Amino acid sequence: MAKTILGVDIGYDSLKLAVVNGKQVRKTAVVPMPNNLIREGRIVSSETMGELIRRTMKEHGIRCSQAAIALPNETVFIRSVTMPLMTIDQLNYNLPFEFRDYITDEMKDYIFDYAVVSTSEGNTEGEGEANAEGEEQSGPIMELMAVAAPKSLIEESRAALHRAGLKLVKAAPTVCAFQALIRAQGKQDEETPQEYCILDLGYQSIRMYMFRGDRHMVTRVLELGMNSLDQVIAEAYSVDVHLAHTYLLSNYEDCQSKDYCMNAYGTITVELMRALNFYRFSNPDSHLEDIWICGGGACIRPLQQSIAETLDLHIHTAGELLPAGVELEEDYALLQAIGITMD
Repeated sequence: MAKTILGVDIGYDSLKLAVVNGKQVRKTAVVPMPNNLIREGRIVSSETMGELIRRTMKEHGIRCSQAAIALPNETVFIRSVTMPLMTIDQLNYNLPFEFRDYITDEMKDYIFDYAVVSTSEGNTEGEGEANAEGEEQSGPIMELMAVAAPKSLIEESRAALHRAGLKLVKAAPTVCAFQALIRAQGKQDEETPQEYCILDLGYQSIRMYMFRGDRHMVTRVLELGMNSLDQVIAEAYSVDVHLAHTYLLSNYEDCQSKDYCMNAYGTITVELMRALNFYRFSNPDSHLEDIWICGGGACIRPLQQSIAETLDLHIHTAGELLPAGVELEEDYALLQAIGITMD
């Protein structure tokens, strides 16, 4: 019997909650995030965050005891690694060494985990496959998606959820949430797996998650987000950026279609095209044709239209990644909260 879990996605701009039982989404909630409660992807005050979650659950009639939380990608290290086939104990011992060139802090301050992507027999005739460092490996091998997360990050999340009366049962990077949603679409063709580009139009940055089947290939990060639209609206109306943000979301005086916003959309789409071209150059065997749009910017119609006109890809809504039969008004905001609850 499937467990009922509350998926939690804490963003710079909003808090997203989704009660999921198996592939059934029971209840959802999306509420604004107080200013400065999130800094560089980290919770500034676990007590305040916990109270926000508790209050949101009460206001939306959400009852649940267990929670899964999506960890922002900028707070964790994610690596694709190839290693000889080994036991769990051997893997737990060796995994931290795969991050030695990335983590400058003490290794003891991190939690390491992994998911097996694939295993193979390797080459038994002495010509082994190369690992991530270019070293040859012979014999059975395993390909992993490895993750390193600061212990303090997990404790912050655990404390906030505990304040809300929830027990943390799962914490994983955002990419795992999208991966789970792709897997839920059904069995992938192993010979020619479908390629996915999930475009997350976030508040502080935009991320392009590239998948081949359910295999995560790469994430491209653009250091501009929907806050750039707040800036141009603030200048046009001579107001502060917080008020400008409400103008953007409510499309005050049709500001989303004004020239200053259209110019900002153009800047965003040009950067998206550059990232897409670089991905195709780096992956000449790619046949990427489809893109799914989510995040706060997905509700801005003129921006969606600009993306559709610039990128030579078929545009899909976020709802098309949800399990069959699930229809939500704010599906573009809830993908991560829903996906993080799935195996």
